[in-house]
Amino acid sequence: MDVRWEDFGWERLADGVGRRRLPVWDATSGLIAGEDGALLYDTGATLREGAELRAQAQALLGGRRVTHIALSHPHFDHVLGTAAFSGTEVYGAVGLADLMRRERDGIRDSAVGHGVDPAEAAEAVDVLVAPHHPVCGEWTLDLGGRQVLLANVGPGHSGHDLAVLVPGGPEVVFCGDLVEESGEPQAGPDAIPSRWPAALDRLLSLGGEDAVYVPGHGAVVDAAFVRAQRDVLAARFGVS
Repeated sequence: MDVRWEDFGWERLADGVGRRRLPVWDATSGLIAGEDGALLYDTGATLREGAELRAQAQALLGGRRVTHIALSHPHFDHVLGTAAFSGTEVYGAVGLADLMRRERDGIRDSAVGHGVDPAEAAEAVDVLVAPHHPVCGEWTLDLGGRQVLLANVGPGHSGHDLAVLVPGGPEVVFCGDLVEESGEPQAGPDAIPSRWPAALDRLLSLGGEDAVYVPGHGAVVDAAFVRAQRDVLAARFGVS
C-alpha cells in the first residue's frame, strides 16, 4: 500500500495489515485490507473514536471503506464505536449479539465507570450495534486476494472471545483481551478463568511459533509471551 501507516498513528504489521493503539485505555484496533474489502477488528470506546478510526481506515485504504467488522468481546472499549461504520457486516462470537442487547445498561455503566463522558456513553449505547453474524467455531472471510479466519476461541477473558488470523509472512493473530502486554490480564466478573488457558492454547495452535500476536492492550508479542502468560493464568486460577 502506498500510504504510510505510521503517518496516521498506526503500526504496520504486514502488507495490508496494521493496528492502532487507541488513547486512554490503550485498546487495539486492527485493519486488514484485501482487494475488494477490508476488515476492522474492534471499533473503540466512543462514537467519536469510531469516527476517527473510520476516517483513518478510509485514508489507509485509498478512499475505500471498511466492509466488515469483527468484535473481539463485549467490553465497552472495543465495541462502542461500531455505529460510526454504516453498511458494514459485523461479526462476533456466538451469543455476543444477545448479550450486548441484554446488557446495554451494563456496558454504558462500565464505560462511565472507566471515565467515558456520560453523554458520550449514552449516545453510543443508544445506537449500539450487535453482531449480525454469529461465529461458532471458525468463519473464513474472503476480502479479495486475501482470506482471514475468524475463530471463536473462548470463553476466557469474557464469555465471547473472537480472534482473527491473517495468514501470510508473518502470520498475524489478533487476540483481543485474551492477551495483554501493557498490564496484567484483567479478569472481570464475566471472565471464565477455568477456560482461559485453553483459549490461549487455541491461539497458539492458530498462529504457530513464528506468528505475530497482537494483544488487546499493549505491544505486539511472540508465541513465547503468549505461552508464558498462559502458564501464569493457569497457576493463578489453579487450572492445567
